[in-house]
Amino acid sequence: MKKWFVAGAIMASLAAGAVQAKEWKTVRFGIEGAYPPFSWTDESGQLQGFDVDMANALCEQMQVKCQLVAQDWDGIIPALLARKYDAIIAAMSITEERKRTVDFTQRYALVPNKFVARKGTTLDLSKEGLAGKRVGVQIATTHDKYLTDNFGSDVNLVRYGNADEAYLDLKSGRLDYVFLDATAIEEGLLNKEGGDAFEFVGPSVTDEQWFGEGFGIAVRKQDKDLKDMLNKAIGELRENGKYQEVNGKYFEYDVYGG
Repeated sequence: MKKWFVAGAIMASLAAGAVQAKEWKTVRFGIEGAYPPFSWTDESGQLQGFDVDMANALCEQMQVKCQLVAQDWDGIIPALLARKYDAIIAAMSITEERKRTVDFTQRYALVPNKFVARKGTTLDLSKEGLAGKRVGVQIATTHDKYLTDNFGSDVNLVRYGNADEAYLDLKSGRLDYVFLDATAIEEGLLNKEGGDAFEFVGPSVTDEQWFGEGFGIAVRKQDKDLKDMLNKAIGELRENGKYQEVNGKYFEYDVYGG
């Protein structure tokens, strides 16, 4: 019995070593495809955006084949754990709660979070100021959790499957505010036709407890080798100028942050 146990332990150890030594020839990225400028789906059904270009640049740097998989936000982590793809690049904030389920690379972007409203609207970011106000958020996001944890039933939260749905209700007057990251609001609302009727209101919100350390690429906890490859590639893209090239297509400032 003891010999069987020892032999089993040795075999398990060898198996673990084999898993760790996996050679990544293809990396499949899960991408939301509905959160411009980070990602969107064009009229031909193709994924576009900063996250898409970053995924392709990372694959080129790692010398692996790249596959992009569109996935709705509310199922994006479960689909990773179910091996529908190998990594998530979807403007996902690195938070302690998510780190209990997945691992993250170093950040690849850092964006402040803002409220947007029709011009002339003021914002008092307090329980009293938000009492009875209808605020649109994307469901299962850090924005959703921040408002839920801090304001609870004092704010009338309206949850949407994607940001575009929230913008439509803001335009129609069914919402008082939308709360998302600033770049998404700029691209999805302010820079589009009719966007000049709206503006950012209130302070930038960057509380690390809810919004983490920036946007990271999520991987399964057992795929440490892939995380290490991605971290190395992010650093190399910052050094060789490819990151700045991709950045310049979508932003007028360094979205990596200070």
